[in-house]
Amino acid sequence: MDLRHFIRDVPDFPRKGILFKDITPLLASPAALAETVRALAARMDRPDAVVAIESRGFVFGTGLAMHWGVPFVPARKFGKLPGATVREVYSLEYGEDTLELHRD
Repeated sequence: MDLRHFIRDVPDFPRKGILFKDITPLLASPAALAETVRALAARMDRPDAVVAIESRGFVFGTGLAMHWGVPFVPARKFGKLPGATVREVYSLEYGEDTLELHRD
């Protein structure tokens, strides 16, 4: 299955000069989504857990965790998780941002 057919290009979104890759058609196709998860899983060995960043990462990370039968760990933007967290600050081309995981 050629998964490129399920990714729609949206020029000038969200602003002029940006080519947005819309995965909504891929998500709407159970067969394409399942093939995407299988193709991603085939690229690496089974991990102990899958950590993925919101929001697209949650879709594919959850699928991979289910595929391998391992825990899924959501990585969220600073301040979005309740309770004790660990955090990592990282650099962007225009500044910094922070991700957090539950400490447990």
